[in-house]
Amino acid sequence: MTRSSWPIGVASIIKLLFVGLVLWGLGLPANPALAYDNPELLPDNDTVIIDLAKSLTPRQEENLNTELSQFETETGWKLRVLTQYDRTPGRAVKDFWGLDDRSVMLVADPRGGNLLNFSVGDAVYDLLPRTFWIELQTRYGNQFFVRENGEDRSILSALDSIQVCLRQGGCSVVPGLPQEQWILTLVTSIVGGLVCGFAAHARKPGQGLAWQWVLIFSPLWGILFLAFGIGPVVTRTSEWLPIIRNIVGFLMGALVAYLTPSFNRSSSASET
Repeated sequence: MTRSSWPIGVASIIKLLFVGLVLWGLGLPANPALAYDNPELLPDNDTVIIDLAKSLTPRQEENLNTELSQFETETGWKLRVLTQYDRTPGRAVKDFWGLDDRSVMLVADPRGGNLLNFSVGDAVYDLLPRTFWIELQTRYGNQFFVRENGEDRSILSALDSIQVCLRQGGCSVVPGLPQEQWILTLVTSIVGGLVCGFAAHARKPGQGLAWQWVLIFSPLWGILFLAFGIGPVVTRTSEWLPIIRNIVGFLMGALVAYLTPSFNRSSSASET
């Protein structure tokens, strides 16, 4: 046997020994297959919820089981919930629930940075795009929401949004406008007004309003006010109050920015 013919086998043996030693040192099982396919954790009864992490109360689980079963009967969309912590049935749930292109499985696992994960069928993406699932995960699965509201509210809120959107034929964004998101739209509306107000300030003697500068800067204040201030509101809620507040914020910002140079000029003239 030449030197070039045996290092591959030796390298493989060394890798196996190294992995074995690492697993032994960490106290992990030598066969991790059960972590990915463990049908022993599946219940004997027919249910749409497998709550291994005990994230839901028995009453919540009972009500949700009835609600999701009725939703499937009415719409044909299959919603399933799996909560897990240190144990998971893994791929065995796919056959247990018969997941297909019209199925959504919510997986709640608190070990990660975000509680919520979703296994989405291909047909669902036609109504709820990937950006919807990213926003849904970040809104209800983040650590701040879970800490303040609990894992059960995180799961139930996400499921409510999914059901609402599937019933109405699809959504591009998650319905509802959280307060922190509305505050962000209000801030961008005010900033857009400030930009518009400064642009409108007269730059020539006797000029009241510099419309040409307002038009030049319209892409900037338009994006801030319309795209980031009004757009997220009208796509997430039908209420008029947040829209009116953002419009008022924009107008106030524009007025303050437009009058501020006049105040500065008046104060400078009085000092002289």
